[in-house]
Amino acid sequence: MRYFIKFAYNGTHYHGWQIQPNAASVQETLNKALSVVLNTAISVMGAGRTDTGVHATQMYAHFDFDTPINEPSLVHKLNSYLPKDIVIYAVQLVHDDAHCRFDASKRTYEYHINTFKNAFLQEQSWYFHQALDVELMNQAAQILLVHNNFQCFSKVNTDVNTFDCTVFEAYWTANNGHLVFTISANRFLRNMVRAIVGTLVNVGLHKITLADFSAIIESKNRDKAGFSVPAHGLFLTQIEYDYIKQ
Repeated sequence: MRYFIKFAYNGTHYHGWQIQPNAASVQETLNKALSVVLNTAISVMGAGRTDTGVHATQMYAHFDFDTPINEPSLVHKLNSYLPKDIVIYAVQLVHDDAHCRFDASKRTYEYHINTFKNAFLQEQSWYFHQALDVELMNQAAQILLVHNNFQCFSKVNTDVNTFDCTVFEAYWTANNGHLVFTISANRFLRNMVRAIVGTLVNVGLHKITLADFSAIIESKNRDKAGFSVPAHGLFLTQIEYDYIKQ
């Protein structure tokens, strides 16, 4: 039987989602909790990978188990066992061929910037005090929707078959010095969102024009794009599946 887990985590104290030697990861922590609670070795498959310091307000993983599970009871037991920076929202039985990574039809990220120093958001947003032209950044964000190849925003030497992604929406909102960039796509490349935000910030600083932004995408050259913004301002906020209600 295959089960999906819906959960969230504060990534501050983890070296990303994926298990790695000599470093705490969300995947390893979740594996340990499930193995203890279910009294057998469990290894989860995540819907994607987040880098060190990146957060998730909605993440999915799946695992297989031979017998039926009392889902509400498992949620309670996992939340009792797990550290305070990981929370389980639901465990759901799905069809045997369901795959949390390959079946996802849409993913959404947010990047948070504070233009005024906030003592309570140091690990959940990037403090950037320079004035930004948010209207111009929104115009640049719309350019993303007319392109498909985003190699210029991908980490170099990454092992992927294609750099093509379909961006469904991309926009900035501003509220009392708190800026949020929201972007949804069918898939994302490694470091893609942070590189996009860094390049959009250059637009907002009037360092590059809208024409420059288009040319950067068309160049397929990471060296021409902007800097990668700090990880701690990035949140994975939603993953959608055709067979799971949000």
